[in-house]
Amino acid sequence: MIHESYSMNQCYTKLFSMYISIFIIGLFFGSFLNVLADRLSFGKTIMGRSKCDACNHELAWNDLIPIISFLWLQGKCRYCKKPFSIQYPLVEIFTGVIFACTWYLSTERLPVPPDAYFLHVIHVAMAAVLIVMLLADLRYQVIPDELQIALVLLGLAKIIFVSYALGNAHALGISKDIGMALLYGVGVMAPLLLVFFLTKGRGMGFGDVKLAFIMGFILGLLSGFLALYIAFVAGGIVGGIMLLTKKGKRKSKIAFGPFLILGLYIMLFFESDLILLLSRLYGF
Repeated sequence: MIHESYSMNQCYTKLFSMYISIFIIGLFFGSFLNVLADRLSFGKTIMGRSKCDACNHELAWNDLIPIISFLWLQGKCRYCKKPFSIQYPLVEIFTGVIFACTWYLSTERLPVPPDAYFLHVIHVAMAAVLIVMLLADLRYQVIPDELQIALVLLGLAKIIFVSYALGNAHALGISKDIGMALLYGVGVMAPLLLVFFLTKGRGMGFGDVKLAFIMGFILGLLSGFLALYIAFVAGGIVGGIMLLTKKGKRKSKIAFGPFLILGLYIMLFFESDLILLLSRLYGF
């Protein structure tokens, strides 16, 4: 009995250490993703050293340690003493939390073996791309094409992995799965594409249309539409709150990308639960 208790404690300790490690990795990636969102949104290269936005001085390595540098420098540039945005440490913490949550959801909630590490890594990489998309759309109302392409490639890698896992380890089976995923992407994209044309781009950005295609490509037709449903409901709630609190007007533009990202992330890991819930609510 004592031996079993000791083994369980060891197991929990290992799990705790693993998630702390993933969180710390996320902190460092958060620092990089912050810069990536800004540079890609303005078509700048992702190469080169980070600089202070105020004085344009290159930052040393010890200025870039997640959280620690911000606290040590009291949130100010070492060289010009201008304050850094609080967004930087918040995004780092947010990324660490999302990385840890994504690993947990991928290993514990999905019907795949826990040792399917390649799939879990793909999901974490998807989360990283979605975080950059979120930051870019919230700050500049743009979703860079490079991020869309990266998400498509990750979706393609997932489709191929799942095809192999299901025993379709041959060219015809994989090609069929990819072909169906492309059709699903077109199907989910169609409603937003229609809105885009009818409003001449004023009611929906084309970046959102492309993201809807990727949602269908990754999730499939039904789950892709449910992700759209989540996005519209969440967007409607936020828009309603903004009107009630007078923080927005009827003609105020709200970035729709973050809501699409939310729908995609939720459906990645809660697909079966939400399909069951909505089927009971609406009887489909």
